[in-house]
Amino acid sequence: MVGELITQLRLVNKSGKLGMNEKYKSENFREFLERLRAKKELIDIKQPVDIRHIATLVDQAETALLFHNVNGYEIPVISGILRSRNRAIMSMGCENYSQIEHRLAHGIENPISPVHIKSASNKQVIQTNDEVDLYKLPIPMSSIYDGGPMITAGVVIAKDQEFGFNSGMYRFMVKEKNLTGIDIVTPNNMRLFAQRAYESGQSCPISISIGTHPFEIMGSGFRSPLGTDEMSIAGGIRGAAVELTSCETIDMPCIADAEIVLEAEILPTGWTHPEGRFGEFTRLMGGLHWNPIVKINAVTMRKDSMYYALHMPWENTWLAAPTRYTAIRKSVKNAGVELKDINVTLGGCGFWHAIISIKKQAGEGKNALLAALIAQDIKHVVVVDEDIDVHNPADVEWAIATRVQGDRDIIVIPRARAKPLDPSLPITPPGVVPTGAKVGVDATIGEGIPSERYERIAYAYADKVKIEDYLDGKSDPILAEDEDKVLTEKLAKKVFDLIKKEPKYYQEIAEVFGEYEFKVVARALGQLHTEEKLWQDDRGRACLKDSSHAAKPPKSTN
Repeated sequence: MVGELITQLRLVNKSGKLGMNEKYKSENFREFLERLRAKKELIDIKQPVDIRHIATLVDQAETALLFHNVNGYEIPVISGILRSRNRAIMSMGCENYSQIEHRLAHGIENPISPVHIKSASNKQVIQTNDEVDLYKLPIPMSSIYDGGPMITAGVVIAKDQEFGFNSGMYRFMVKEKNLTGIDIVTPNNMRLFAQRAYESGQSCPISISIGTHPFEIMGSGFRSPLGTDEMSIAGGIRGAAVELTSCETIDMPCIADAEIVLEAEILPTGWTHPEGRFGEFTRLMGGLHWNPIVKINAVTMRKDSMYYALHMPWENTWLAAPTRYTAIRKSVKNAGVELKDINVTLGGCGFWHAIISIKKQAGEGKNALLAALIAQDIKHVVVVDEDIDVHNPADVEWAIATRVQGDRDIIVIPRARAKPLDPSLPITPPGVVPTGAKVGVDATIGEGIPSERYERIAYAYADKVKIEDYLDGKSDPILAEDEDKVLTEKLAKKVFDLIKKEPKYYQEIAEVFGEYEFKVVARALGQLHTEEKLWQDDRGRACLKDSSHAAKPPKSTN
């Protein structure tokens, strides 16, 4: 598929329309933010804001947001910089959306090897050993169901003795002040590198560069063949070499222009620790994963660094108008299925494609399909659950993508009566009724599927915090900061007692103890993890390690 894409785009690129203004070759992360600000695509929030509200506010905003004053933290948070079609176009220095693909193809075909420089701005502050404290970084919560604060925008560089360098973007769930997980449960080059290190009994050193230009984000996000250096592809996309610099505590490079760099190593623990859950691009919560542990050996940063929190997801679309409801409604009612809504789409020429939602009981997805397919000349029907908006094309497509198995949920009825005006049918003699295929797609949630697989991403405090209020000047109360060890121990005992009764999501714990600074709550949970008391249940909620709720690893975790 990648080869075909490159071949197709190469034809376009031969015209010379690569779609990027040459002046952006040397643009760094901060200059890109200034360009967003100049185009009113970035708004500065300068009043105090509780970190627990950031993800929800970004979700509500039409622009990227820079939070200058995050309660309890010295570092500002930037988020949402790629959360719209227009900002994605701007990030690549392009004029329209299709040109972004041209830039990627150009980068793949014309890689530029990175260059190494001796000094970098992210070396202005260097913290090592006991100075490392991830709780001082303003890492926001995102979804209600997340297992903990997630580092989401780190460009990870790793090296294998045989295959060379690999770059990618992975999520790191904060577990302790210097420990995280790394989400590499799916097969990819990073997992292979970690697996090979694990099998040899060694750690896998990695650098994690946070706050980099989208050129480097795009390059690292492209899944290249083994042995390909994605930073060379990023250079090809940029049109100039990516500048790297050496880490302080590990023999690895990092991106010189990054705001913050974590120098780390994936410990040879194997895939044995619970990680997640995570909000995915599907707009659903992913499941609990089993992953290795990452030790952070050093944090280097600019003196005036910003923390970039990548916000998921960012897709939206339009609505369509309904037609020809009567026949379908009658047919589905006669089948004894409770119908919620109908949309016969304009894309289906106004009578061939129907999307219906039902209040489903077991087996009724197929019954509704058969009933709707016999209504007049309907050709293709998609049946969805009542939580899906039948007038929203992306919502329907999302249901098909996340709820359908072709061998189980697609019904083809051959040689059914068809409409003569269907141009896809063979020519038939006059007076002969044409026949064709009717297709039904049951895009309802299958019986026996755990309900937590379909818990949609929902941002914390969405019923309480509104971006309009903050744009009008609202400030969150500044809580008294206290990093005293006794306070942490006291709160850790309260958290212990809370989750002893019932597992709780990280966000629920943070809300219960909302009178404390968020990082105090995080430290308390970190202490419980250090004491080997903290674990997660199968839904990703915090629980006690020795409780009946504690998740158990599968028999084979590697």
